[in-house]
Amino acid sequence: MVEHATESKPSRTMVIDRTDARVQARYGDGVVAIPSRTNAFRVVKELDKRYPTFRLSAKRNRDIAERPDGVYGKLRPTRPGEYMLMDTTRLDVFGLDPLTLRWVQVELTVAMDWYTRCITGLRLTPVSTKSVDVASVMYEVFCPRPAGEDWPDYAVWPAHGVPRSVLVDVSAERPTDAAAGPAIVPETLVVDHGKVYLSHHMMSVCQRFGISVQPARLRTGRDKGPVERFFRTIREDLLQALPGYKGPDVHSRGENPEGEAFFYIDELERIIREWIAQVYHHRQHSSLLDPQVPGLRMSPAAMFEHGVARAGYIEAPRDPDLAFEFLKPAWRKILHYGVEIGGRRYNGEGLNGYRNLASGLTGEARGRWPIHCDPDDITKVYFRRPDDRIWHPLVWEHAPAIDMPFSEDALLYARKLAASKYRFPNDRLAVADLLERWNVGLGSTRVERRIALRMARESELSQQQPGEPGVSELPSVARVLATTPGQDESDPEAEATPPDRSLDYAGEEGDDDRFDQEDTDDFYSDALEDV
Repeated sequence: MVEHATESKPSRTMVIDRTDARVQARYGDGVVAIPSRTNAFRVVKELDKRYPTFRLSAKRNRDIAERPDGVYGKLRPTRPGEYMLMDTTRLDVFGLDPLTLRWVQVELTVAMDWYTRCITGLRLTPVSTKSVDVASVMYEVFCPRPAGEDWPDYAVWPAHGVPRSVLVDVSAERPTDAAAGPAIVPETLVVDHGKVYLSHHMMSVCQRFGISVQPARLRTGRDKGPVERFFRTIREDLLQALPGYKGPDVHSRGENPEGEAFFYIDELERIIREWIAQVYHHRQHSSLLDPQVPGLRMSPAAMFEHGVARAGYIEAPRDPDLAFEFLKPAWRKILHYGVEIGGRRYNGEGLNGYRNLASGLTGEARGRWPIHCDPDDITKVYFRRPDDRIWHPLVWEHAPAIDMPFSEDALLYARKLAASKYRFPNDRLAVADLLERWNVGLGSTRVERRIALRMARESELSQQQPGEPGVSELPSVARVLATTPGQDESDPEAEATPPDRSLDYAGEEGDDDRFDQEDTDDFYSDALEDV
């Protein structure tokens, strides 16, 4: 049974037969008494409790087999921000791309404070996650997003992340700049060995803010147990109540979950944020307790107040330009025509006075200057002048020809296509050719589909239009949010008729070109091939 710990799950009969054959081959026929089939199954049942092989999944059996012998060790946080957990998982529900109207897989990246179990940052990305997505989650840890205008008072946080029990000003009960979560300054970041977490981009961000990085052990999910448990909670308490839920594995999948889903990616992220703020942060956790008060179970919000009372005020940075610090740095020389990154030339007035001048920095810099760029929008990069400490945008020379965010992956792919088509291609020609190719629907490869998905995620088309009903009004979402404190679960409004979503898919009556199903059936088919 131990030999099958890393193999596929066998049957009891095969293990018993092989054991009998091995005994006879080692000691000879008839030397050792072979138990009856009934006794053999009874022995296997008892052994399975100690060496799980049959009753649990193969993944769970491997996890149990890898448990260390002896006394277990554990990190024990004592204050908010001491340990921050980050992880990414593929959600068990589909999302709808707002530009192509195709169903795609989405991944959820979250940051959780270990002491309070508060979700301090999250991001939903189509298909796959990049280091820039992880950095944006880290930025949200320092500067939480604004809360929804229709959120109840108990679900919002003051801008500095201080619980309202510490405030004495009555006017601060519902501040105008209320945040969707607490602001926490992490000291140690606990991550797995994924490339997006151990990338140079993330390491540079942690170095600038003095954050230590503690990688978890390989293939040891228990090192990040609280965040793994959160992924299970969000699946069981929220995702399975939404249309388009496809289950945790192929055996749990419905017949046609894509035909039920109608949430855009930005709507799905808004639902998750609202559920975390109204339900998750205010529900008691069995693992949140004070050893000095046995039997008391607290919610993440209550645990945050408890931690602030013990550790003191959390000094979160209030720099309005803090977001630039989380962009990917590139060390470049400032020449007379500007700076060059990846074969692209950037220029701006912010470089005046520093052209052809060495930075004086040593080590990795080697006299070069740090230029911060966003891989999802290469039309601009940013440079902070040492004299006034103000960030200045540097514009790409071909940016005026593009009226949308343009990613670095898209440009590299456009250059590749242009090189195979033209003898002397340039970036302006390559970009124009790629955009024209996508406009006429010729983007059919997997690379193009993934690039288009990320560009669609960054566009402004995913924003909620004025007058459009909020996603929290839909019955499937309202039923989940009905369990929040102070809200009656029998509220008749939770069963209201769903709003008409047909306008999200069709244009005016008689417009035959608004959505040609036959032409787009295979456009994103292989983006779902891992389902």
